Amino acid sequence: MTQRISLHKTLTAAALVAAATMAGAAGFPDKTVNYIIPFGPGGESDVSARLQEPVFKQLTGQSMAIQYRPGAGGAAGWSQLNGMAADGYTVMGTNLPHIVLQPLQKDVGYKTDEITTLYWFHYTPDALIVPADSPFKTLKDFVAGAKAAPGATTLSGSGTNSANHLAQQQFDKLAGIKTTYVPFGGTGPSNAALLGKQVAGSWAYTTVQIQLGDQVRCLAVAMEKRHPKLPNCPTFKEQGFDLVGGAYRGVAVPKSTPPDVKAKMADILAKINADPGFIQKMEEGGFAMLNVGPDKMAAFMSGIQTRYEALAKDMGIVKK
Repeated sequence: MTQRISLHKTLTAAALVAAATMAGAAGFPDKTVNYIIPFGPGGESDVSARLQEPVFKQLTGQSMAIQYRPGAGGAAGWSQLNGMAADGYTVMGTNLPHIVLQPLQKDVGYKTDEITTLYWFHYTPDALIVPADSPFKTLKDFVAGAKAAPGATTLSGSGTNSANHLAQQQFDKLAGIKTTYVPFGGTGPSNAALLGKQVAGSWAYTTVQIQLGDQVRCLAVAMEKRHPKLPNCPTFKEQGFDLVGGAYRGVAVPKSTPPDVKAKMADILAKINADPGFIQKMEEGGFAMLNVGPDKMAAFMSGIQTRYEALAKDMGIVKK
């Protein structure tokens, strides 16, 4: 009899927990969600979050409190993510190639597979740009110049092992050329080097091209189709080079967040990404929309990890 009572209590407790979880997901969110950006304010992750916040409020009636936890190129935040409250009310911005390359380089307190990204919502496409008065009028000119003087063509970028650096490595391989990548401490210094003619060109982003305008010439963008706000800049693909990529941004949660709460948040993020006003603002800023939710996540991450890990070996980030 005692055992039956104990079993009954256990089953009742389990049922209550399950019911509470389901009720929580059904009413989620019913309070402010903390949105942690693992970088300082003012960057593109911050810009994206601030564009998402009003749409989130419109859809849910709740606010997103944007906070910052910078350090170690995002690793300070990602290494702490799984120790945070796993109730859906704490989410964190996540980035590629960061969360793949960082753990390959050294122990940063997390592994790529430990980051539970719910949704990749946009990327900042790589763009090869040169000063407006550059002798390189087209990508064909650029490739010819690089072939004529291997290593002499210098290109600025936002940092070592960044999306810009990966793009330079990939394109050199695709085009059969050798250029010299000059890393700077961010997009701002990289742009200054370009405008100051310290380098022949720059591996930058579509956002930079829009920001700098007529001061620079865009030779190609790493997109499937031309960016709607840069109709005169051709893609690499239409010029014969299969190069698509950039800096990807998404939203992650602690791994023990209940599955139904994760599904609800992913659905909200998908609805934000479908909002016409949000899309317009993102594209005006130079971002490119992306929709990778739970149904596509495993395949997307598998493909991106395979590609990045191969590049990391070529770049000497990890041993071959």
